[in-house]
Amino acid sequence: MDSYDVIIIGTGAGGGTLARHLAPSGKRILLLERGDWLPRELDNWLTEAVFVDNRYVSPDTWYDADGKPFQPGVHYFVGGATKMYGAALYRLRKEDFGELRHHDGISPAWPISYDELEPYYTLAEQHYQVHGARGEDPTEPPSSAPYPHPAVSHEPRIQQLADDLAAAGHRPFHAPCGIMLDESNPPFSTCIKCATCDGFPCLVHAKSDAEVLGVRPALEHANVTLLTNAKVVRLATNDEGSTVTEVVVERDGAEERFASDVVVAACGAANTAKLLLLSANGKHPNGLANGSDQVGRNYMFHDSTAVLALSREENTTAYQKTLGLNDFYFGSDDFDYPLGNVQMVGKSQAEMFRGERPQATKLAPEWTLERMARHAIDFWLSTEDLPRPDNRVTLDREGNITLTYAETNAEAKKRLYAKVKSLLGKLDMNPDHLIHRFAYMKNDIPIAGCAHQAGTCRFGTDPAASVLDVNCKAHELDNLYVVDTSVFPSIGAVNPALTAMANSLRVGDHLLGRLS
Repeated sequence: MDSYDVIIIGTGAGGGTLARHLAPSGKRILLLERGDWLPRELDNWLTEAVFVDNRYVSPDTWYDADGKPFQPGVHYFVGGATKMYGAALYRLRKEDFGELRHHDGISPAWPISYDELEPYYTLAEQHYQVHGARGEDPTEPPSSAPYPHPAVSHEPRIQQLADDLAAAGHRPFHAPCGIMLDESNPPFSTCIKCATCDGFPCLVHAKSDAEVLGVRPALEHANVTLLTNAKVVRLATNDEGSTVTEVVVERDGAEERFASDVVVAACGAANTAKLLLLSANGKHPNGLANGSDQVGRNYMFHDSTAVLALSREENTTAYQKTLGLNDFYFGSDDFDYPLGNVQMVGKSQAEMFRGERPQATKLAPEWTLERMARHAIDFWLSTEDLPRPDNRVTLDREGNITLTYAETNAEAKKRLYAKVKSLLGKLDMNPDHLIHRFAYMKNDIPIAGCAHQAGTCRFGTDPAASVLDVNCKAHELDNLYVVDTSVFPSIGAVNPALTAMANSLRVGDHLLGRLS
């Protein structure tokens, strides 16, 4: 049985970032990825292949609380979910790390402060080549350094939108974008600022994903090994149940076992919980590290709505994700509770509407799908999803994921939508239409859209109320860590990827000290 200093399970925002951080140490590191390299092919940029045929979505089947099967929007490749993300790399607000009162209840405090994570946010922004502009967002937390790259410029219709928002008294800002773009020298820019970014894999490797900027730099070090198509099915422990002694892998139809001084799970919130639950043994009868009965609980995935407004003039924008609005993040003049974040989402294309039931939009007959796409300006609205113990991942008798979920913060979500709709007339858009876009066109189950999944293995100081300690080590095991979004006690209302990356770097520094 091969033995390593560190085994990292999963290569996404958490695992890929950690691998890069640990690689220069010279320690023997094994990366285990259940998927393969995402193929570089013309389908990467074909809207029908990506959004209609779901070419890159995992064939997994999960079940809801009523036992109804559904296909979750998960992606198993080197780089994990970041291969398909929109690379909107926001920091949580400083207030998100404390206790926040919402309409539906309390968003709990983190066991670390924003100030403790801030240096790692800065390092993550540097690693992932984030473009942005400090000082524009009124809710922006303090930072120790400027963004490493200038903000991505707005294309003309989005610049008009920004100007109209400012004229209406709002504070739009340039969204933080993780793309390898050099607008000052286009012939030498890796990114071409195309329309096939958000929700697409990047054919030219210009998206700041965890494969390109995490795993690939790690593999430049001879001490790092990557195994693909290596699905971890169980973690075995010593007789006392205090140490993970073997990582059990299914690969090429056979079982393989590996040992390591340190084991790090970074499989995503649902699958990390699944792995720990599948690893139950005599000392951990309810699942590994689950003496608190918290593994799988407090599942969150953002209360989000993708909508498009119809601009009176055509919107010729290609790369649309350059603008954000946080004016309602902590509330509004008529609502004392947080509403959430507004940002742009990838530009609508006519092919995306196939299967989206356009008849439900009640548009006038002259609004064909092609015309809708030409005039669409697309928004992503995110309201914080609150952690609830009964919103959870469990396993059925065959070991399949059951996701039990009830919506939280519905009133805040409704009010955020109303705020955006009320602005349309001031933004040179048709005030009568704010049309829902469905992120997963073949599935009506909202929980299928799990790109922002979090919770399930929260970290904290109380072993009775958390799975992990402040260093994201399992309370009950001396060598098991978790570095994906499952550690989040709360999710805030902005995209979680940068926070997962930053926390992974923080845990990485702890591990470097432990391994030295």
